[in-house]
Amino acid sequence: MLMRTDPFRELDRFTDAVFGATGRPLVMPIDAYREGDSFYVHFDLPGVDIDSIDLTVEQHVLTVRAERRPKGEAAERLVTERPQGVFTRQLFLGDTLDVDNLKADYEAGVLTVEIPVAEQAKPRRVVVGGGSDRREINA
Repeated sequence: MLMRTDPFRELDRFTDAVFGATGRPLVMPIDAYREGDSFYVHFDLPGVDIDSIDLTVEQHVLTVRAERRPKGEAAERLVTERPQGVFTRQLFLGDTLDVDNLKADYEAGVLTVEIPVAEQAKPRRVVVGGGSDRREINA
């Protein structure tokens, strides 16, 4: 059986083993979309303990911080490809979102954040008056 080797991958593994840190930035992939009167953001955080997740909002900036700790620290590592350590991601939220009523849920390795649209940003109907003929138009 032939095995392909990548000398750079082997160098990365050696560096990780010696220094205990990965040379790559820790990524936190997201999906974001609007559905109805709410925005949803899904953060992929597989293997992260719920107690290590820190979610803060300050001046319309949502910050998610999480940590994935290594399992079996005393064991001899053969392959370490899953990133370990602290993950951080910031999202800048618009003024049209109601950050005071934000909700978060963590299930199956996915952190879901629901951010409702602020009442003042929702479309509303305005009554236009004029004589005896009154009608409503969208504003």
